[in-house]
Amino acid sequence: MTDSIERLYRAILAARDLDPARSRTAKLMQQGTGKMAKKLAEEAIEVAIDAVGGDAQAVVRESADLFYNLAVLWAELGIQPDDVWREMERRELMLGIAEKLPKSPAKVVKAPPGRLPGRPIVAAEGRTIRKRH
Repeated sequence: MTDSIERLYRAILAARDLDPARSRTAKLMQQGTGKMAKKLAEEAIEVAIDAVGGDAQAVVRESADLFYNLAVLWAELGIQPDDVWREMERRELMLGIAEKLPKSPAKVVKAPPGRLPGRPIVAAEGRTIRKRH
């Protein structure tokens, strides 16, 4: 997968200086970061809507659009795909590959007695959980 994203990223870099009338990438980059961010958000919403609707093929198509728009935004901001992979590796070392960093500072809580050693339990400090009605 990372090879595919690398190829996509290189293609975006190559296309950014093409004629905007002939290149979607060049046109999008000419429109600026705000437009790029808007397109990225639109694609993410489309992925979510198709997922809720259970349309796996639509999720695949929209996910490809999402990756494209994300890579365009990375290129605009000077972010290399390797920058993102390094962050993923850093998070994996801290929390495990599937975890997202908490929004507030985390504290490591020791496992209760009798629990097998493994990945530490992480709790977000200062978080309150509110029940929705």
